[in-house]
Amino acid sequence: MNKTEELIKEIGTGLWRWFDFMPGSSLLYIGDVGEGDFQINDVKISYVSLEVSCQENWQLNHRGHFDYIISVADLEKQIKPIEILSKWKTLLNSTGCLLLGFNNRFGIRYFCGDRDPYTKRNFDSIENYYQAYANSADIFNGRMYNHVEIEHILRQAGLNKFKFFSVLTDLKNPSMIYSEDYLPNEDLSSRLFPTYNYPSTVFLSEETLYASLIANGMFHKMANAYLIECPLAGNFSDVLHVTCSIERGKENALFTIIHNDNIVEKRAIYPEGKQRLKNLEENIQDLKSHGVSVVNGKLINDSYIMPYIKAETGDVYLKRLLRENKEKFFQELDHFRDMILRSSEIVEDGEEGIILKKGYADMVLINSFYIDGEFFFYDQEDFIENCPLNMMMARVIRTLYFGNVNLNSILHQDILYERYGLLENKNKWLKMGWEFLNNLRKDKELSKYHSKIRCNPLIVNANRQRLNFSTEQYQRIFIDIFDNADTRKLILFGAGRYTQRFIELYAMDYDIEAIIDNNQEQWGKELAGVRIQSPNILKQFQSGEYKVIICIKKYTSVMKQLDAMGVSEYSIYDPNNNYPRKRKPIVADNVDANQPVTKKKYHTGYIAGVFDLYHIGHLNMFKRAKEQCDYLIVGIVTDEGVRKYKGVEPFVPFEERIEMVKSCRYVDEVVAIPPTYRDTIDAWKLHHFDVQFSGSDYINNDNWLASKEFLERHGADLVFFSYTQSTSSTKLKKLIDQKLI
Repeated sequence: MNKTEELIKEIGTGLWRWFDFMPGSSLLYIGDVGEGDFQINDVKISYVSLEVSCQENWQLNHRGHFDYIISVADLEKQIKPIEILSKWKTLLNSTGCLLLGFNNRFGIRYFCGDRDPYTKRNFDSIENYYQAYANSADIFNGRMYNHVEIEHILRQAGLNKFKFFSVLTDLKNPSMIYSEDYLPNEDLSSRLFPTYNYPSTVFLSEETLYASLIANGMFHKMANAYLIECPLAGNFSDVLHVTCSIERGKENALFTIIHNDNIVEKRAIYPEGKQRLKNLEENIQDLKSHGVSVVNGKLINDSYIMPYIKAETGDVYLKRLLRENKEKFFQELDHFRDMILRSSEIVEDGEEGIILKKGYADMVLINSFYIDGEFFFYDQEDFIENCPLNMMMARVIRTLYFGNVNLNSILHQDILYERYGLLENKNKWLKMGWEFLNNLRKDKELSKYHSKIRCNPLIVNANRQRLNFSTEQYQRIFIDIFDNADTRKLILFGAGRYTQRFIELYAMDYDIEAIIDNNQEQWGKELAGVRIQSPNILKQFQSGEYKVIICIKKYTSVMKQLDAMGVSEYSIYDPNNNYPRKRKPIVADNVDANQPVTKKKYHTGYIAGVFDLYHIGHLNMFKRAKEQCDYLIVGIVTDEGVRKYKGVEPFVPFEERIEMVKSCRYVDEVVAIPPTYRDTIDAWKLHHFDVQFSGSDYINNDNWLASKEFLERHGADLVFFSYTQSTSSTKLKKLIDQKLI
């Protein structure tokens, strides 16, 4: 098992590892977990499958044997859960406790478009499965229950004492756990990354709904899942809330636990994490010594203990202030920056701005409380040596707006970036912040896992838009955007980066008549040699004479504008959608009609490269590729792209490189690769090839392995060829640099 697989396997155990099991106790885990996989100090853990746990002989041999039983979602897969739960109860001693994980059929994720995990269809759980299992012929695969139904199951099984904990995001990815008598006091949209069974069907942003659910008393009833504590005797756990970071690896994984005695405990999940708690204690004292207000705490028995603070987080406070009093908002954000500046010694003040000796990168609003006119900081386990203040302020602004894009309508975030001198190099400072977070959260290691369980916001938006149109309308406006584009005057609406990208990808196939835009300052200018004009030019055309493609991210207002003008012949370009280019006809040269045609493995092949100093190695690759496909497309990186991604100047200009490759008899089509390309993903979306060929020197490259996985998901292959060893562009360039040729 590699490190990534180990990380993923451990994540689900965060659901119950925080529980205070009695030292020396015995615990039975019922479910699909291998024996000895998980350890808890001074607790003896036994593992058994659900089937074995219900066998009469096994029951008799283990009756009254265990202090704790844990089972997660297994009862949902059984037709008679009450009967099974009654049997499990007999396995506990008189003071034993059951910990049960249940999905909630009324979970907010299912109202946002996630599919049922058992029926694999939308809305079955919300409808209480009246269609899914309506016929006797339907095979029962499992079902979820809501809060009231789970209570009924527990009581019928003789478990009359129970306490619900609401689990977010779900049982397999327990980021936050809330006791039923406790509510969040922070903006969850800045904290949570929702997970799903089927992210591709989701059409609502779940994280934006939690504030309203809390305000309307619906938070616990619509939690995605529950952990239920069922003690046969004694008291319930004193825990009100748990934040879990188990996915960060053994050195960084912590539980932050709020107890009902107004104590907050940070606990290392693994022994390797104890050093992180020591770092926290030292960092808090360091900040305090620099005059920064902090939430005081101390290490006690391998846990870091703090008081529970009943106050708004700095994040909630400033968002409220932004809506109520902008002038005061600016003052408080300036004050927040001053506190960051005060947190450490300045080692440099130059071209990069102020450089702090210790940059506490988590000095952001979500890690602070606002009390009596001051920000008090907590959770400062990390710092970056010689850290730019600009990076830290960029992170502050980014986290303030994260998950709250509607704030831009009140005050656009770029105004804040400009206020603090960050706008010019904004991407640089944000990238530094993301690198810090990515390393901490193990985003690189977990990227494949996250891609399967988290939503792409663009897909969510596309799914939502689909609901607003009939099937015919959606197909015409969003899918078949090139219908009639080659027989009518093509007019692009918008003069920004979407239009620029459209031109880069499709101008080779379609003649663009004009570009129109509502911004008068753009009128008269040119974009890629096409004049930008007023939308009023549409009035000079007759219906059926033109086609408008809207190239604007927020296109709703433009649609309304065109509708008001009586323009119905328009579509919407989304750079994240798949719009295959027009395929040119395959022409077979010198084909003997009497010879049988050999069917090739692939229809359309693709090769991408710079092809600088064109040589025999390139020719051999084209030849071998053409032997395997009917139609070979070669993408060539532009000069700008070579400078941007390789940091060098090509020896041979793009215009000459593309002409040389065009002259190769094995190549059917040559296309330019724009500098804005996202490599294989964009190439496939544009050309829909069924195989991409590449040199074998990339066979173990992480990016290419990710590309291989992407292509396989879309029914295409990635084939690696060995390079011609005697000749390569690198060798030729080296000889040129040494003036040997």
